[in-house]
Amino acid sequence: MARGSTRPTSRDVAQAAGVSQAAVSLVLGDKWRGRVSATTADRVRKAARDLGYRPNLAARNLRLGHTRTVLLVVPALTTEFFAGVYTGAARVAAEHGFGVVLYPSPEGVGPARDPFASAQAALDGVLASSMAADALTAIRGDQLPLVMLDSDPTGSLGAATVNLDITDGVRQVTDHLLGLGHRHFLHLAADVPSWTFEARARELTERIGAVPGTSLRTAAAPISIPGALAAAEAALSTPGPRPTAVVCDDDKLAAGVYKALRRLGLRVPDDMSVTGLDDLALATALDPELTTVRLDAELFGERGMQALLAVLEGRTPDGGDIPVELVVRASTAPPSAS
Repeated sequence: MARGSTRPTSRDVAQAAGVSQAAVSLVLGDKWRGRVSATTADRVRKAARDLGYRPNLAARNLRLGHTRTVLLVVPALTTEFFAGVYTGAARVAAEHGFGVVLYPSPEGVGPARDPFASAQAALDGVLASSMAADALTAIRGDQLPLVMLDSDPTGSLGAATVNLDITDGVRQVTDHLLGLGHRHFLHLAADVPSWTFEARARELTERIGAVPGTSLRTAAAPISIPGALAAAEAALSTPGPRPTAVVCDDDKLAAGVYKALRRLGLRVPDDMSVTGLDDLALATALDPELTTVRLDAELFGERGMQALLAVLEGRTPDGGDIPVELVVRASTAPPSAS
């Protein structure tokens, strides 16, 4: 074609090869065998090469109902953990020729609402973390393959569920603190309606309750440092035996506890041991550094995307929760004699 002319079309290829546009589509879509001759296929491919024709894959995929795009729904973009989930998911997706559209909750934390109110693009599937029931219903109504992250495997609407072994993480924290001699605990719980936080609370209660002479208080707080500060200060100022260890659902909550303890004239870990969960960069920025549970966010995203690709291909995803690891630092010690 002459320089400066418009981009060649499938009609141009058909005219150059002396065939119909349907034949061009069959050949360039590699579906010609048994429908056109090998000689015709060669002629179409040569005409396409000579004209410099490149098929519009995006338009073709839309016609076929496949965009090789998946939606990843996360509670917040401002959280380091979910940035890691996206990184892992996007890496696996790219290896298989898929793109990932990210949808965060408008509230910045907590269950996301129906993503189709904002994401109107055609999608092949959905990876969803901490979603509200109405969003799940909307996705299921659209018949999109769905894989849930951090969700109850017995009640999930998804075709598969991928979880971190969060209950084992709580077991590791509890056993560590009990082994140090702690018997009186405060659980600073995330004020977010989510299966993962309910599972943490249930495991902590059962684990501590199985040991004679123990006690457990629970205080709920939004996942923010000011919210955790206020909740911890109020809980630790109430009458009665003071806990010697605070178990936090999140490292950010633990940072709020540090501030509350300073206001109350208490030291970490001399007067109070503190644990977190996530092992964010914040954990080593705190002084003393925070004992917490390391969650491999990127591996979590990778496993979630691998499960979704398996569902899209009609395979059964690999099972088993992703292991987590307790990282012991300077924020925990045996309780003081006082």
